[in-house]
Amino acid sequence: MNLVSSDHHKGKMKIAAFALALLVIGGAGGCFFGDLKTENKNQSASFSYQLPTQEGKKLQELPAIRNTAVVQAVKEVGPAVVGITTRVYDRDIFNRRVEVGQSVGSGVIFDKKGYIVTNNHVVSGSKDVNVSLSNGTTVPGKVVGTDASTDLAVVKIEGNDSLPVAQFGDSDALQVGETAIAIGNPLGLEFQGTVTVGVISALNRSLDNIDQRFKLIQTDAAINPGNSGGALVTADAKVVGINSAKIAKEGVEGMGFAIPVNSAKGIIRQLIDNGRVVRAYLGVYAADKDIAMRYGYNWDHEHGVLVMKIASHSPLSLTEIRPGDYIMAIDGKAFDTVKAMREILDTHKPGDRITLTYEHNGREKKTEVLLAAAPENNK
Repeated sequence: MNLVSSDHHKGKMKIAAFALALLVIGGAGGCFFGDLKTENKNQSASFSYQLPTQEGKKLQELPAIRNTAVVQAVKEVGPAVVGITTRVYDRDIFNRRVEVGQSVGSGVIFDKKGYIVTNNHVVSGSKDVNVSLSNGTTVPGKVVGTDASTDLAVVKIEGNDSLPVAQFGDSDALQVGETAIAIGNPLGLEFQGTVTVGVISALNRSLDNIDQRFKLIQTDAAINPGNSGGALVTADAKVVGINSAKIAKEGVEGMGFAIPVNSAKGIIRQLIDNGRVVRAYLGVYAADKDIAMRYGYNWDHEHGVLVMKIASHSPLSLTEIRPGDYIMAIDGKAFDTVKAMREILDTHKPGDRITLTYEHNGREKKTEVLLAAAPENNK
């Protein structure tokens, strides 16, 4: 991609560096890679789920003083949290594709038809997976849809009325300080169904190292590799987040992150219906002040984002906007970052007509744009 300069824009930018910043798509934290031989190739897809037991005995009722809200929530949601295993391949010295191990993550059953939500990076590149249920049964699963931009994916196993299902809560109603319970498979299936407890540490978090499409829930409930795709649960046994990313830095503890379920629901529905997410498409490659400063460019504009390149045959290519112009607002909603612009675009669907406010040669103008559907390879 070559930078196109304008009369009002002095100097040259190093577009290769900008392109790296513009095209980064995140899928951070979470799978455990190991030589885990857990699949049963002869496993039938037909099964009847039975509740897990402790040491061969049915779970007994606890005294009231021990039967806390956390215990009750884990009993209700825990059976719906599964392990997801995918094969990991490499090339040998003869360039032959050989299996070198397996990747293990977590997932949450949310529908008796057998639908499971997990992270995209847990199943990335796979069509078939093995799903380990909480009672020890392993069944085959199919990846029905993935979305790298939100790090979400949906897997399907055969459903039946005996299948345990977790209930989604309202992540918009969360409050900082309330109990948070993480359920998943840290470090592989050997520790399947591990429960950690903490609080909701913060809401609406953004991470610099991933290109996220919505704000995250922060928790201090321990989330380790393998927890990705597992459930973040409230004390009333409602799943409010899908555990996704963890800050993996030496000396940093108690900072785990989850995708809010209210943000995930629409993505999940599209993955089931279409196998992918169909997003509104404008066709602009843009830079903002933060990106410019990161790569040593002296940003000399107060508002908006700089148009770096316009995709051919895109909605924006049909307007008078050109590289070097600044897009200032969409439908009157002003923004100063590429991320903020994208968040506004994500509230629209293909076929919507929007009004762009932009600056050309120092003069403010407006134009209407008919949004298209994003190409399948568009991030």
